[in-house]
Amino acid sequence: QVQLVESGGGLVQTGGSLRLSCAASGFTLKDYAIGWFRQAPGKEREGVSCFSYTDGSSYYSDSVKGRFTISRDNAKNTVYLQMNSLKPEDTAVYYCAAVIYSRMVPPYCSHFEVVAPKAGNYWGQGTQVTVSS
Repeated sequence: QVQLVESGGGLVQTGGSLRLSCAASGFTLKDYAIGWFRQAPGKEREGVSCFSYTDGSSYYSDSVKGRFTISRDNAKNTVYLQMNSLKPEDTAVYYCAAVIYSRMVPPYCSHFEVVAPKAGNYWGQGTQVTVSS
């Protein structure tokens, strides 16, 4: 069964840290560009970060740049999002998504945010992150 499963969300105080995990099963992550999105109540979904193993491209939104770091462990078929210096505005449901490279052209992360929501790509169920002030 093909799926992405996020974990690691929770409640943290302003300035704290969390590490989200996204474990893939049924497919091999190294064949995919992988990224994180988030959606806060009443707001549009936002692309947060992307990493492409094939061409080394990466992306961070301006709102998280310098605070969040995306990484992957191919042996564990898992992607991580290390979130530091968390702010109340980071409160959202966080989703990981995977897009096979054949659906895009390099640099892969440059248009990941547009391609990932299209049908046929893989998404996790989401994990809640709440940052208290």
